[in-house]
Amino acid sequence: MKITSGRTKAYRTVTLIVLIVLALLFLFPLYWILTGSVKTMAEINSATPRWFPQEFTLRNYAELFSRRSAPLLSLFGVEVGKVPGAIRWLLNTVFMAVMAMILTCITAAMAGYALAKKRFFGRTLLFSLIVAAMALPKQVILIPLIREISALGLYDNIWAVIFPTVGWPFGVFLMKQFSEGIPGEMLEAARIDGASELKTFTSVVVPLIKPGIGALAIFTFINSWNDYFMQLIMLTSSKNLTISLGIATMQAENSTDFGLIMAGAALAAVPIIVVFLIFQKYFTKGITMGAVKG
Repeated sequence: MKITSGRTKAYRTVTLIVLIVLALLFLFPLYWILTGSVKTMAEINSATPRWFPQEFTLRNYAELFSRRSAPLLSLFGVEVGKVPGAIRWLLNTVFMAVMAMILTCITAAMAGYALAKKRFFGRTLLFSLIVAAMALPKQVILIPLIREISALGLYDNIWAVIFPTVGWPFGVFLMKQFSEGIPGEMLEAARIDGASELKTFTSVVVPLIKPGIGALAIFTFINSWNDYFMQLIMLTSSKNLTISLGIATMQAENSTDFGLIMAGAALAAVPIIVVFLIFQKYFTKGITMGAVKG
């Protein structure tokens, strides 16, 4: 018993050390960005890496918020207020990612539930097509997608980046797997009690698949936030740029300014961290449920 207990403690100790090392490795890029954003140009370009800022400065952030200006809001062609370009780009990116997250979670939850619990003609074929679409690169459908967006009059509009994300095949696949675990007896009991289909979905289905929705929310937010390719193709005017595109355009105007880039990257990382902290409980629970299902 003592030998077994000693082995267990040794295993836990080694596991803890490995996890700490991995956590530090994953956190190091974020640390480097945050510290680099408050370093001087001399420290950033130093041949010897400076692990800690010797001269703390906010010049990079001041430079970031002083370049250009853009309207705070654009409603029905009317521009309201003036703010630094970085603020408008950050608001654009947050709006894009949040709307894509909300719409994707709603449509994927409904589609996944229907594919898992409803019996209709072509259900298996439809699900097979969705799975096949997961392996289809977005570059393959880029030209017809641009034509469709242009025909709808949405080109160079933030919705041009949001709508293609809403029908994310991975989201439908994930929600179908979670919906498979819903007991049929609960759905039948809701119908016997006179609940409508919408009431059954909102009162019975959604609470049961909430961990999956939380996990999908994080996946969708990060995927939409980091989708530089689609943002680059669909957005052109300065007021509609995202934070990553805005920093890239500012960088193209001048010589390489790594401090400015790191300040922009640090600003762009804040919303992702906030969203992850909000949905962390559901994300962890969703991953755990998926592991238990096997």
